[in-house]
Amino acid sequence: MSTNAAQIDYWNATAGQTWAAFQAQLDRQLEPLGAEAMHVLAPVAAERILDIGCGCGHTSFALAERVGPSGAVLGVDISEPMLAVAAGRSPAAGIAAPGFRQADAQADDLGAAAFDGVFSRFGVMFFSDPVAAFANIRRALKPQGRLAFVCWRPLAVNPWMFVPLEAARPLLPPLQPSDPTAPGPFAFADAERVRGILTAAGFGSIAVTPFDTVIGSGGLAETVALCRHVGPLGSALRENPDRAEAVLGVVREALAAYLTDEGVMMPAAVWIVSAVNG
Repeated sequence: MSTNAAQIDYWNATAGQTWAAFQAQLDRQLEPLGAEAMHVLAPVAAERILDIGCGCGHTSFALAERVGPSGAVLGVDISEPMLAVAAGRSPAAGIAAPGFRQADAQADDLGAAAFDGVFSRFGVMFFSDPVAAFANIRRALKPQGRLAFVCWRPLAVNPWMFVPLEAARPLLPPLQPSDPTAPGPFAFADAERVRGILTAAGFGSIAVTPFDTVIGSGGLAETVALCRHVGPLGSALRENPDRAEAVLGVVREALAAYLTDEGVMMPAAVWIVSAVNG
């Protein structure tokens, strides 16, 4: 059994089903963050690109547009519910559809020197052994092949997740502190840890660059619904469903301060990470 078994179970049950259900909202929210990492990767026509943690396929289709019909994109993920959504999407006219495969990028054979570039939008923070995972990913890259991904900086500098959680905290039982290096959305919040992992995996020319912008997934009701199921607040409410009604009332009040003509727009803080195989 894969040493990543806990994450495989998680993303094929609650998390995978939730992300599949909220696919359109999440894609709208995360698109500007993934776009920045895609700009750094700079895929061009005829290249072969591997999309790690492709989820519901939004980024794989965006990559396919960049490499064109003479290129190829393979999206891999451990989540069957999310891959089912990806497989049901259609490419724009004249664009070759990405391929999709259920695979654990930490342990499964991704091919040898098969890709010009590797991309990920928040798909690489969940490995139980990140050094082994990135060594496996590097083996799939051609010599001088490029890696680019986006990952979260600390929770405290991401109001779109921090504000709802803090609003809810007085109405919840004490939340247990988490291991900052355990697999999860903030496992790569420490830039030096990311550099160390990639160095140990054999990558060179490593850059970890902060990127800040504002993101949103819709209006106030839509945003509250998303917070109810996704992120740290979603995790807390899965443990305390009886508190949901009271919690969502105060969360709605907290989020209303960020309401604009474009919906609820809140700051997001990420790392854009790039590296080279060689």
